[in-house]
Amino acid sequence: MRNIIRDRGNIKWTAMMLPEHVAMLRDLKMSENNKSKPFIDEQQLEEMNETICYAIKSKSIVIVTYYKEYDYKSVMGSIEHYDIVSRCIRIDNKGVSLNIHVENIIDIK
Repeated sequence: MRNIIRDRGNIKWTAMMLPEHVAMLRDLKMSENNKSKPFIDEQQLEEMNETICYAIKSKSIVIVTYYKEYDYKSVMGSIEHYDIVSRCIRIDNKGVSLNIHVENIIDIK
C-alpha cells in the first residue's frame, strides 16, 4: 500500500516503512562512506618522527593528516609539544590547540 503526499504541487510516492527500517537504511548509508585506517610501515614512521622533531625545533608549519571517526582529517599549524607519556602531539592552529594521538597520524608534510 502506498500513500500519496502533495507537496508544493508535486506528488510524491512513499512506501510504508517502519521507523526501524528507516534507521537501518540510514546507518547502512553512513557506514558505506566510512574509511579504514591505513597501515603505516616502519620507514614511514621514522620519516614522520624526523619531520615532527624538525618541526618542533624550527617552529615550522606542518600539515598533519590523521584518522578520526572513520574519516581522514587534516590540520595545518605548528607543533607546540610532544607528550611522550600520552603519545600525542599538540598543534597550534591560529591560536587553537589540537591534540592528536601519534597512532592516528597518517602523514605529516
